[in-house]
Amino acid sequence: MSRKKRCFAAVLLSLFSFGMLWAADVDVAKEAGKRGMDLYWDPLSQNCVIEKDGSQVSFLSGAGFVLRGNDVVVQEKAPSVKDGKLVTTASFMNEIDRYLNGDDNPVPDVSVVFSDSGKYTGEIGKTYSIGAILIDPGHGGKDPGASSKQVVNGKQISVVEKDINLKIGRMLYDILKSEYPSKQILMTRNSDVFLTLEERTNIANSVKLSDSEAVLYVSIHVNASIDKSAKGYEVWYLSPGYRRHVIDANAVEDKAVLSILNSMMEEEYTTESILMAKFIQEGIQGQVGVLSQSRGIKEEEWFVVRNVKMPSVLVETGFLTNTTEALLLSDDSYLKKISLGIYNGLKAFVIHFERSRGFTGIQ
Repeated sequence: MSRKKRCFAAVLLSLFSFGMLWAADVDVAKEAGKRGMDLYWDPLSQNCVIEKDGSQVSFLSGAGFVLRGNDVVVQEKAPSVKDGKLVTTASFMNEIDRYLNGDDNPVPDVSVVFSDSGKYTGEIGKTYSIGAILIDPGHGGKDPGASSKQVVNGKQISVVEKDINLKIGRMLYDILKSEYPSKQILMTRNSDVFLTLEERTNIANSVKLSDSEAVLYVSIHVNASIDKSAKGYEVWYLSPGYRRHVIDANAVEDKAVLSILNSMMEEEYTTESILMAKFIQEGIQGQVGVLSQSRGIKEEEWFVVRNVKMPSVLVETGFLTNTTEALLLSDDSYLKKISLGIYNGLKAFVIHFERSRGFTGIQ
């Protein structure tokens, strides 16, 4: 029997066996805890990772497939949400238990690993790391972004977004370069130049990496509002409702699984972006304390974020239309706190990403 036929037979057997065993609901969180497993579950993106001793199973709730490790797609019904809880069957948990304990040796149903360019590599068992971090100071050149006039010690000053973005970007670059000498630390602009949104995303998507490396994208901006009392920082990620094509269609021979694989990788980017946003928001909060306030993490379909094929966030560092906050944003010592906060968040994310070997979730 050919390998293709064996794989197909294994898929059919898996589906048949699982259908026969599907029974009463089991609370995944409780059951995972009893079995010594770590559960990372994000109700927003519906993404889940179950991990134990370095091995993991990941899936999108309710989907018809799960991912074992980083490379084997097994077509079987994933746990689903019921009454706000993630539920499955005892047989599913037993099967995961066997796999995570190394007692399960299934025939690899579909083995797939893609490079960051979306090309099939044919390799399995990769451990992913962050190979590059791209800092994108928003606006620049003929595009100043938001601005306001403020009075400091009786003297009027102009607070301009493009300048603040670049200062924070440079500070963040210096910190990351010192902390990660072996990683690529890059900036879309390092001076007062104008870049279109397409140019920024093209820079991000063209970063050269090995097949086992990923790149992070951080866009830095300053907020403005007609409401002068509006203040605080917030971190944005791409709305889970927006759909991207993140896998090169020419890289997959079996077009039947293309949408499945694209969905998995896209959901992974979304989950990782949410987690990165959460860490950065907490990092900034730890640095600025009561000087400003967190407006939380939010979702939106920003062009600059939605067109990059990687975990990506947009940081709004404050409101320059608020007098108190505008003065803070004109103070280099405060901008250093912001840059340290973003760095701390990125560092926490890098640790989590590399510990989980490239697939992350939110606890």
